[in-house]
Amino acid sequence: MKSRHRISLLVTTAVSVMPCMSAVAATTTTYPVARHHSAKSSNATHAATHPAAVSAKPAVAAPRKKKTDVNFAGEAETINVTTGTHATNRKARESSSPVSVISAATLRHSGMMNVADALTRTYASINVQAMGADSSALTSSIQMRGLGPNEVLVLVDGKRRHNTANITADAGPQFGSTGADLNTIPASAIDHIEVLEDGAAAMYGSDAIAGVVNIITKKQAHGMHTSVQTGANAYNGDGWQYKVDADGGVKWGNDGYLHISGEVYHTDHMVVGARDHRLIGSWPTNATTTGYYTGVVPNAMNVPADSNKIMSTPEETRESLAIDFGKTITEGVNFYGLVTYMHRHGEAYENYRTPNIAPTMYPAGFSPLETSEENDYAATLGLKGDNFLGFDWDLSTTYGADGNKIGNKNTANTGMLASTCSTNPSSSYYSTDGCGWSPNTTRAETYRMAQWTNNLDFRRQFNIAHTVPMTLAFGGEHRLETYQIKAGTPPSYELGGTQGYAGLGPNSAGNWSRDIWAAYIDGDFHPLKHWDLDFAGRFEHYTDVGNTENGKVSTRYDLTSKIALRGTISTGFRAPTLAEQHYSAMNVDPTGASGLLPVNSTAARILGASALKPERSVSASGGIVVEPVKNFHVEADVYQINLRDRIVGGGTVNGDAAISAIEAMGYSLPLNSITPDNVSAYYMTNGASTRTQGLDIKADYMIRFHNAGNLNLSMALDLNRTRLHHNGTDTNGNPLLNAQNIAYITTAYPRSKIILNALYTVGKWDFNVRQTRYGETTSMLTYYDWTDKTLPCPLDGKGLAYSNSCFSQFKNTPRWLTDIEVGYRFNSNWHLAIGANNIFNVRPRRVQPINSSRGAQIYDQFSLQVPITGGYYYGRINANF
Repeated sequence: MKSRHRISLLVTTAVSVMPCMSAVAATTTTYPVARHHSAKSSNATHAATHPAAVSAKPAVAAPRKKKTDVNFAGEAETINVTTGTHATNRKARESSSPVSVISAATLRHSGMMNVADALTRTYASINVQAMGADSSALTSSIQMRGLGPNEVLVLVDGKRRHNTANITADAGPQFGSTGADLNTIPASAIDHIEVLEDGAAAMYGSDAIAGVVNIITKKQAHGMHTSVQTGANAYNGDGWQYKVDADGGVKWGNDGYLHISGEVYHTDHMVVGARDHRLIGSWPTNATTTGYYTGVVPNAMNVPADSNKIMSTPEETRESLAIDFGKTITEGVNFYGLVTYMHRHGEAYENYRTPNIAPTMYPAGFSPLETSEENDYAATLGLKGDNFLGFDWDLSTTYGADGNKIGNKNTANTGMLASTCSTNPSSSYYSTDGCGWSPNTTRAETYRMAQWTNNLDFRRQFNIAHTVPMTLAFGGEHRLETYQIKAGTPPSYELGGTQGYAGLGPNSAGNWSRDIWAAYIDGDFHPLKHWDLDFAGRFEHYTDVGNTENGKVSTRYDLTSKIALRGTISTGFRAPTLAEQHYSAMNVDPTGASGLLPVNSTAARILGASALKPERSVSASGGIVVEPVKNFHVEADVYQINLRDRIVGGGTVNGDAAISAIEAMGYSLPLNSITPDNVSAYYMTNGASTRTQGLDIKADYMIRFHNAGNLNLSMALDLNRTRLHHNGTDTNGNPLLNAQNIAYITTAYPRSKIILNALYTVGKWDFNVRQTRYGETTSMLTYYDWTDKTLPCPLDGKGLAYSNSCFSQFKNTPRWLTDIEVGYRFNSNWHLAIGANNIFNVRPRRVQPINSSRGAQIYDQFSLQVPITGGYYYGRINANF
């Protein structure tokens, strides 16, 4: 769309990108532009964030702009996106692939304190799981376009972000994932987020299958901003939260900047509140439940029926810091860097243990707490220039690591308390730390994931035969990845381990590493004035899984200044992470256990496991961009992602076979208290090929009432469907995925999601209303303890309770959420906002009692639909100086 037309950048809520915050320079060297509509001066803030998209002119402070917390779509005209393209001076609406920009103001108006939650609230293609299990409850991972967290690549200022060390070890849609944790970055450090809804492995390498999330940090050399927010889940009366953040910038001499951002965040537990089957005093005929309620079981204690707090959100305290800087070293060469650090302490409830589990320690029963002590840090240093044989260049190194110490609190090792416990090292019931007692706090294991990435990128713009404008980009990358597991203290894993979360023993510990070498080339051509054509290719070599070559072709044709067509076809891949290849876990609950076996272990091989190989994808998309009337913009894109050799949880076995596999790993189980059919063992496998098809529609319309204010309307729709095309078999010929596993990867994601937003501003007031509709999800639920133990599963003849073959289909019906925020600006510095998210306290649909584990898990925790937390009310004060 030609520059003489006003173009408003689409966002998924009514507010758009914040006024431009300049970074390295206010002036920049310009070149012949790669798009015929983009002959505006480039924006140094955002050009500087992408490899080779640089300006080496002296950095100066950005001009001060009017302070505001309400932004309009028209202001996004100043933003040049750097994601999904190596071209310069390109706005999101001018891209050959779907790219959206989400401003810091948009995230703030979501009312959510965490970045991942704010994205979910404001972006239709991104969702999060209702509740994580065990240690995964302490890490927030996003899912995009129906695929898992590992299929989403996260960048920070165009540089690959390291992943979390905290793996999702329990079965579910996010099984095996170690996606990048967006909440490790202070929200106050974020200028905006660019989301590429397209496969981009040919540009960025592994993981970029569902899309790319590129976080662009603030680089202002002036000003200070602070925000204080607090709120709670009012209908529950718990889940109290607060967040204090601040950021500010100063000049570094006459040609540099230093911008510092910090955040302190805390949330209490939010407990749904449910009645435990074991504690309510009556049970269906032939149920497998054992009661502990006075009057039903002799000498039992009168334990409150709501003692089980498993369905809840964790308590979390988090401190984070970001330091962004840049300075001119010499004419044509700039030095830049970014340092981030986060510390997190988290505690998540496990299932309540009844009084007979450890009566000498907990005569009234107990609720173990799984704890996490996490330190996450990253540092990027780089040099960039604008004239090396006519090329822009960018040389950088990034080191990032995440370390996580997982522990147990308010727990007990019942094997150490049992009469069979022995201090004889030759005994099968040997306890290193003695018998007749148990610690109530242990360290279960320690993980560390580290990534060292080095990049050299070049880019040049020129005309072929003085006729065809072209941008040529090429470069190379080396990446060293390391993964470490340290065993827990002996009481955490010996004799069945501690209650709530059994630790990892020496057999599961180790250090692993690999090197990745990559090279890419990208050519962006304009064969005709209105036609853009982009070819990209990338080669990567992994020292553990071999070579991969990927390509991408994107094109766009502007039929008129108001209508454009675009399309992309690409191949992609995702290498198995080191965690997926080597991690193992044990989880012991009151009546059962589950063990995740390393795929290369003898125990997993007995069950039919084979070595993991990379996932492979072929993606295609096509769309239209239109502006039917002034200030009304619409984008629509259809897409298809064929993903083969998908790494999923499979090979699940129950009963004696599972017990034997777990014992082959060197672990013992408390056989006196568990139900054998409730013991499972599983491993990671290339078990599926899927096809994901979808439609994304985004629209925004600005109505200006002059003295009566402005109304910004927006709509975003994501229709999504994933189907299984191939279910693999193990070496024994058994299907790898059962019906429950299949549902995790095909129907746990909402079939649709619609976000409607209206932002009205008048005078000192602003009013924001957001309606979100989550489509249906479908799960295959296990039959739990209230299932009649005499009923058989017709598929295998075994008992229906805890069956690994027969499941109950459960549909989470569509839900609407309503969010409201009202703001008032006292003066140019102070702004107050009061809001309510999910004001009508909409919750997910409840599951049937026979599918609710012990009656405490009343919602489908694996659904990526509405949150379990219900209504949330908050207040926020923003100050800008």
